[in-house]
Amino acid sequence: MNGSGPLDLALWGILPYTVLVTAVGGLVWRYRYDRFGWTTRSSELYESRLLRIGSPLFHAGLLFVVLGHVVGLLVPEGWTRALGVSDALYHVTALGLGLVAGVCTLGGIALLIWRRRTTGPVFSATTRNDKLMYLVLVLAILTGLGMTAYFAGVELAGGHTQDYRRTVSPWFRSIWILQPDVAAMAAAEAPYKLHALTGLALFALLPFTRLVHAFSAPVGYLFRPYVVYRTRDRHTAGAGRSERSTRRGW
Repeated sequence: MNGSGPLDLALWGILPYTVLVTAVGGLVWRYRYDRFGWTTRSSELYESRLLRIGSPLFHAGLLFVVLGHVVGLLVPEGWTRALGVSDALYHVTALGLGLVAGVCTLGGIALLIWRRRTTGPVFSATTRNDKLMYLVLVLAILTGLGMTAYFAGVELAGGHTQDYRRTVSPWFRSIWILQPDVAAMAAAEAPYKLHALTGLALFALLPFTRLVHAFSAPVGYLFRPYVVYRTRDRHTAGAGRSERSTRRGW
């Protein structure tokens, strides 16, 4: 395990495993002891107009953000070159799609937070965990979007920026083989480090907030039994059953 100092070792060699243990342990604990709380606590009943706009915008943008992180962090630089993707094309595509996805994600979460703050019943149902989650989530989005915008501006101005595929990506992949490359992350520029720390904080909070629904898959819905509704009016009453006049209910 290589490192540049005690602080780097703590941040990039120990902290990731602490977050991983917290996230996995929290998910297991919540699934076993708070299964009924494994929900987003939907508030569509109170307000739906802003929700219909903000929620799809946020989730669509977040999907592309996640895909971009998967490609950028898990796919080595040599693989993309082997596929014929030049470094210039890769960076232009990553920066362009990253900006669009980041703006959509930020716009969606901004609408959702505005809706939650201005709709009385929705705001009343907001817990302290929700507020902390929104704060860390917005920080993660802002640091990622700001970093992308900054590097895009430098590239357009003809400058050169540090390639995260030679610092952040090797460090991230090394975590999963239990040989964290602390030196690689220690050599990364400050914006990368700030974004990585906010990402780690978000993952540590994930099992204890409504974000836990990201690990839910409605597999049982595909195999559920059919729900059959039968009418009991006088036109379909069974043989031998006396017909009754229809009365108003509640």
